Amino acid sequence: MVDFLADNNLCGQAILRIVSRGNAIIAELLRLSDFIPAVFRLKDKSDQQKYGDIICDFSYFKGPEYYEGKLEAKPELQDLDEEFRENNIEILSRFYLAFESVHKYIVDLNRYLDDLHEGVYIQQTLETVLLNEDGKQLLCEALYLYGVMLLVIDQKIEGEVRERMLVSYYRYSAARSSGDSNLDDICKLLRSTGYSSQPGAKRPANYPESYFQRVPISATFTSMVIGRLRSDDIYNQVSAYPLPEHRSTALANQAAMLYVCLFFSPSILHTQQAKMREIVDKYFPDNWVISIYMGITVNLVEAWEPYKAAKTALNYTLDSANIKEQATRYAASMESLRPQVQQLLKEGFLREEIILDNIPKLLNCLRDCNVAIRWLMLHSAESAYDPNNKRLRQIKDQVLNDSKYKPKILFQLLLDTAQFEFTLKEMFKQMLSEKQIKWESYKKEGSERMTELAEVFSGVKPLTRVEKNENLQAWFREISKQIESLNYEDSTAAGRKTVQLIQALVEVQEFHQLESNLQVCQFLADTRKFLHQMIRTINIKEEVLITMQIVGDLSYAWQIIDSFTSIMQESIRVNPSMVTKLRATFLKLASALDLPLLRINQANSADLLSVSQFYSGELVSYVRKVLQIIPESMFTSLAKIIKLQIHDIMEVPTRLDKDKLKDYAQLTARYEVAKLTHDISIFTEGILMMKTTLVGIIKVDPKQLLEDGIRKELVKRVAYALHKGLIFNPKAKIQDWQSVHQSTHIPIPKFPSVDESATFIGRLCREILRITDPKVTCYIDQMNTWYDLKSHQEVTNNRLFSEIQNTLGTFGLNGLDRLLCFMIVRELQNFLTILQKTILKDKAVVEVFRTLQGAVSPVQGIVANASKVYSSAVAKSQKIWGTYLEAIMKVGQMQILRQQIANELNYSCKFDSKHLAAALENLNKSLLADIEAHYQDPSLPYPKEDNTLLYDITAYLEAAGIHNPLNKIYITTKRLPYFPIINFLFIIAQLPKLQYNKNQGMTCRKATDPVDWPPLVLGLLTLLKQFHSRYTQQFLALIGQFIRSIMEQCTSQKIPDMPSDVVGALMFLEDYVKYTKLSRKVGFRTIL
Repeated sequence: MVDFLADNNLCGQAILRIVSRGNAIIAELLRLSDFIPAVFRLKDKSDQQKYGDIICDFSYFKGPEYYEGKLEAKPELQDLDEEFRENNIEILSRFYLAFESVHKYIVDLNRYLDDLHEGVYIQQTLETVLLNEDGKQLLCEALYLYGVMLLVIDQKIEGEVRERMLVSYYRYSAARSSGDSNLDDICKLLRSTGYSSQPGAKRPANYPESYFQRVPISATFTSMVIGRLRSDDIYNQVSAYPLPEHRSTALANQAAMLYVCLFFSPSILHTQQAKMREIVDKYFPDNWVISIYMGITVNLVEAWEPYKAAKTALNYTLDSANIKEQATRYAASMESLRPQVQQLLKEGFLREEIILDNIPKLLNCLRDCNVAIRWLMLHSAESAYDPNNKRLRQIKDQVLNDSKYKPKILFQLLLDTAQFEFTLKEMFKQMLSEKQIKWESYKKEGSERMTELAEVFSGVKPLTRVEKNENLQAWFREISKQIESLNYEDSTAAGRKTVQLIQALVEVQEFHQLESNLQVCQFLADTRKFLHQMIRTINIKEEVLITMQIVGDLSYAWQIIDSFTSIMQESIRVNPSMVTKLRATFLKLASALDLPLLRINQANSADLLSVSQFYSGELVSYVRKVLQIIPESMFTSLAKIIKLQIHDIMEVPTRLDKDKLKDYAQLTARYEVAKLTHDISIFTEGILMMKTTLVGIIKVDPKQLLEDGIRKELVKRVAYALHKGLIFNPKAKIQDWQSVHQSTHIPIPKFPSVDESATFIGRLCREILRITDPKVTCYIDQMNTWYDLKSHQEVTNNRLFSEIQNTLGTFGLNGLDRLLCFMIVRELQNFLTILQKTILKDKAVVEVFRTLQGAVSPVQGIVANASKVYSSAVAKSQKIWGTYLEAIMKVGQMQILRQQIANELNYSCKFDSKHLAAALENLNKSLLADIEAHYQDPSLPYPKEDNTLLYDITAYLEAAGIHNPLNKIYITTKRLPYFPIINFLFIIAQLPKLQYNKNQGMTCRKATDPVDWPPLVLGLLTLLKQFHSRYTQQFLALIGQFIRSIMEQCTSQKIPDMPSDVVGALMFLEDYVKYTKLSRKVGFRTIL
């Protein structure tokens, strides 16, 4: 018969693929549960007020028109909704695909069962598949995994959050218009159940059975699966646990599957007492806390509380006498096992011959240790007992008292057991790999000994007092041939024959009175020893390793191991060499990966890598978390050393009086420094003692761990110091998982906000913006200095950025520059929104623009009665310029700061890294030349779209200050009506507020109506840069026309002095040419 899992068995491959996908889906759900955007929980009042109208649960589907109408009525809500969509659509799509895959999983499983029923798979029915060992396992796993998926979703992603995410995805995606979308079915399956994982939360009625029945599954199938799980040992685990008292541990995985599958047939839990009694007697006679999947623990006392039959059956297990019996048994077991394992771990005790002679005893010891650890870890776990449930508290207290539970002792036993298991496995693997070589070597030695003895009795080879004996000669030659003929491949026959040969050698020694000759006796004894070694060697079998793997399973502790983290860290702090033992524990925990990966591997699924990486990454993160105590302890010692050196130890002067030598010696303080320094070196040695280890599929290098740990602690301490130090007293969001600067291993820590800034760099930036605010300061470009408008005192200058670089370094200053860059983007976006949705929607103002456009056409001409036309337009549009001016000035202010930062970065780069600066400048010029040449001749090369060269070089150029912030395109824009006219009107509306000064240029007329000239010019220049160049040309043409028209009017009216507005317009053109580095001819052409 064809193997059920063979590639050509369609029936087996179909169910294998379904089960493989099930394990991958659970891994994805667990992965995503760490990335739920906090805003969907709507826990904070601020979030509720801000997002309450755009985040809806399933009540949205009752009246989508009402909700959408509310949004359309308020432009600010539309903007917020659009921003929210951009920030979250990627993660929402990922969640939706995971939810969709859960629904697809159960649909595919139902279709497979229908195909079995309809005979699609030749000669295969549900009954025949369940008769096959692999088929039975896979069908049971298929139902069990679906149940686990639903439980994981409800436990990790709360019902309300799910609903809000699904509604948001529906609103923001194209799924609503797609005809083949099964969004309705997914919503029905995953709508809120009312369950909450918060301690003390009330359990909903008929939960989880009503949840499990949302997609109907064949009752026959669930009944047959539960029947198999009840009666069979489907994974043949009992063979690895021969002792009857270990049976519940042997069947623990099957018990977890049965627990989940029973919710698909709740009538058994409610009314079928005989079945429940049978289940409890077989699976739960001595345990009531179980792990259902990768360490997710469940307490049956709580889980089966609403079910009469299940509760009654479990009462026998929960009898206080039974609890006491189990707790005292495992307490006694732990007491006896600890010294036993410690004895086995003594240096040099576990030798090859000891292992070969005592395989059953060593395996029994391993079993006892693992069973005791499992029971005590699960039944003493805090997470398994709801503190608000009185009965659970009583049971937990009884377990802890009767077992004399001490977490440190249990942890020590776990450490020793893991080390013993690891050592035994490694030695056994070594023996297994050398098995045949050693066996052949012993065979050769034995055969040669017999040949030598045959030669001795031939009388040819001299040996003291040995007479010639042809019979013995022939007999020993025959024995030599028999040994030589032993076949390694046929181990059973070889073993039997070896025993007979040993017996024959014993008998020949007795019957032929060979005892009198010591040398002959020695030869015979050596040969018997070699034959014994052959029997031992032939008994080295892979089954022992498989048994060790089954017995050593620690998947149940995947989550509860975290409760021992503080004990692990304290042990490392006291004794850093403890890391070597922890390595074995981590490797033991890594064996938990076999459970979800087995089927994925068998199915040759592409999910193998991603699932392996997820679980391996989780475990490596935990290893890092535990070992982080070493860098923490190092920095604590360093802080003490710094304190001693700064505050306690006096600096020794170059000349010192003899009588003061003792005072300056300060032996106690210096001894303390030496001791702390020694402690630091011991800590680093401790982590480096942990060899490079493969945890799952991730290689953990201890040197890298130490470096990352030190960097993490350094980041934490520096960030905290800056967070505390940079707090001032003045009068588009990126998720962590999207940020290239955020790391899971060396995270940038988050501190409670003290203002609107998320970090200290934001506070620093806002403080610089506050002190250089154009409303209260005046920037003098030639001096690179800001002065107070009222007192005329210097506020700050370009040396500020030099100080920042000295303090925060190049990366800090570059980070400040990037933040300003994003602030400019936000300011420009907000500005355009105001322009489009407020200014261009005001009919009266638009009419002013239309009238003026008609009056100034064509721009090459002169405007008749210019003063009246311009002043009338300015007066009618006066109300819009306040907001306009504020936005332009903010952008200009930030551009000045960016210029100063670029100058400082470029200056320091040329001094500190002249070769880098020269290389970057030359590369930049070469690239620009090539790009220009390509546009002249398209056949010449140009970087392709997938080539990241231009993007990568930009980051280097900005870090080295080799860029001009004024040339940067910050936002993408669309065509806007009247845009040149609006900006022209804006600039001539500001000119009356300014006056020309020969020494200072354009300055503010009144401190009460402040306008700072450089930010105004740079802000307007930046705004125009975001649009097509023809807008700029039209804008400059309008200014030129303004100058000509006003001057024409002055000439005709014989006014001798040039009006101040014309001076201002000319100064604007002058500065525009200067900042854009254009030829002065452009300015002349504009005027003429």
